Amino acid sequence: MAAISDSRITNWVENNIGSFHEKRLERLERLKLDALLLRKNPYLFKTKHITVASDLIRFLLDAYLSSQEETLFGDFLEGLAIFVAEKVYRGQKSAATGVDLEFSIGKDRYIISIKSGPNWGNSSQIRKMKENFVKAARLIRQGDRTTNVIAINGCCYGRENQPDKGGYYKYCGQEFWQLISKEADFYTRIIEPLGHNAKQRNQDFAAQYGKVINRMSMEFSTRFCRADGSIDWPKLVAFGSESKHA
Repeated sequence: MAAISDSRITNWVENNIGSFHEKRLERLERLKLDALLLRKNPYLFKTKHITVASDLIRFLLDAYLSSQEETLFGDFLEGLAIFVAEKVYRGQKSAATGVDLEFSIGKDRYIISIKSGPNWGNSSQIRKMKENFVKAARLIRQGDRTTNVIAINGCCYGRENQPDKGGYYKYCGQEFWQLISKEADFYTRIIEPLGHNAKQRNQDFAAQYGKVINRMSMEFSTRFCRADGSIDWPKLVAFGSESKHA
């Protein structure tokens, strides 16, 4: 086992954070108005008394981007966690279904499913994770029955006051990063490198964001606004909900 230096963390982040920003920008650029409108409840828009087309588009786009960024950044943090465990424990990305990371400490074999935050799934998704843990543990014990398999749901941020879930543990935030790094303050050490080129990349994103708002607002006004400029709510609702078999 070995500690991981700040320079190694910084180098990994600088070499990989660009992918997060590029994918984020790519998804924004290829997004179409129809796909955006079909993602959200039009009745909700009406209750918010949205009367300006660009306000509606901004509301929709921000909700979409928030969801997309959470997923993309979760993938980035998963990669960082695997990198850290690889350097500290010679860990590796797992080949088992639903398991992201494996490493050993003595006779203990840790199998970890990494999630971005603590509130990541419903009951059926959690049940599936537990089933994946059981299958992965069975395969490991086939190779060595003396191995003690410890299943972990690791969350990159947040807190969990009752980590023992019966059959697996849930470690969040500081506890998760401490587990894979051996350092209590590791969760704060990774903050500074994440800002690598952030200003320039976010300026590029903001410029494209403005173009998308303008483009979609013009298209929306043409298709879903009346001659007097008001939003045609019945037409908007019909776009996403009208039966094709009526």
